[in-house]
Amino acid sequence: MDDPAQQRSIPKYLPQPEPERRGLGLCLSGGGYRAALFHLGSMRRLNELGVLAKITDISSVSGGSILAAHLATVLDPWPEAPIDDWDARVADPFKRFTNNNIRTGPVLKRLLPWNWARTSTAVEALADLYESKLTRLKVTELPQHPRFVLCATDMSFGANFVFERACVGDYMAGYCPPPAEWLLARGVAASSCFPPIFNPLPVGLDPGRLKGGRAPQGAERDRLIKGLRLSDGGVYDNMALEPLWKQSRTLLVSDGGAPFDFKPDSGLLWRLQRYTSIVSRQASGVRKRWLISNFLAGELEGTYWGISSATGSYDGTEGYSKDLARDVVAKIRTDLDRFSDAEKSVLENHGYTLADAAVRKHAAHLIDDDPAVTAIPNLHYMEEARVRSELADSHKLKLPFGRR
Repeated sequence: MDDPAQQRSIPKYLPQPEPERRGLGLCLSGGGYRAALFHLGSMRRLNELGVLAKITDISSVSGGSILAAHLATVLDPWPEAPIDDWDARVADPFKRFTNNNIRTGPVLKRLLPWNWARTSTAVEALADLYESKLTRLKVTELPQHPRFVLCATDMSFGANFVFERACVGDYMAGYCPPPAEWLLARGVAASSCFPPIFNPLPVGLDPGRLKGGRAPQGAERDRLIKGLRLSDGGVYDNMALEPLWKQSRTLLVSDGGAPFDFKPDSGLLWRLQRYTSIVSRQASGVRKRWLISNFLAGELEGTYWGISSATGSYDGTEGYSKDLARDVVAKIRTDLDRFSDAEKSVLENHGYTLADAAVRKHAAHLIDDDPAVTAIPNLHYMEEARVRSELADSHKLKLPFGRR
């Protein structure tokens, strides 16, 4: 390729050359508790297959970041072989965490008269709940291995802001080591403060600390950084692909994001929300097409599984039907309200069976020679009529006080 302009464009649009790519990357999408529990099932099966121990990088958004923070807290050091006591160490504590409604309290706190002028009240309260119920780690205490990357959306520069053990920041504002006092719970809150329920989280970094950003140096850049706020990472990239999709030798993507609902026109307010939803859907669709086209073309190796999918798409023989996955499981609400035992069980089952089928079909080289036999974790919730009955209203948000 002789054209210098074409040569400069390659890093923007293509993965790094194969010899330069390293490691096994895992992307955990957003989607509130629904996505977190779907990913939990996937992680269970990756652990049994011997794949979890091989992961070198984990990138996460929103609900994925909730689970990532839990994994970083309970699995340090990272296992070098499949974990035998998965339920006791990982699954049971996390499912107990999703018994908590962490949405309603922060939102109601924001409505108190003395908090009306403090726009960050709800998201700060959310961070406090993550600290008390999920993780007390500081960002600098994230494990050295694997590399964890929690993603949020920089509202000033429209970029992907990352929380890592070694650095925080984004390519526009710049990067710096995490302040010693920054709690991981704050990163989880920034990653999962989905609009319009939660306002963005103020960053509070001195502009002079951030180095290497593309924003031109000067008073305007400093003013923007002083006012920089972070919203849900899914606003920018709900599959958490950006930190890993060009550098990983092998990439696994677990997508628990909600499908796009088909609805009739219902007026001006509906249209205003719908415009944003369509733009978001297409942006996510472009990323997904880029990812899968690179898998198919051999530019990347790995696999993708999404909550609307069925195991039959990967020649799997166990799992829920496509109709049940699309019409019931994928439509469980995006929320941080309490999830029922039925919802937890179904989501865990679905993530488990899909990860098994997808990895066996497209990334079998990662599987240990003698993996554990498939044992769906909640067999009593594999009967589809029961799932439809118990999840009949799981798509509904219970406002304002949540589920009892």
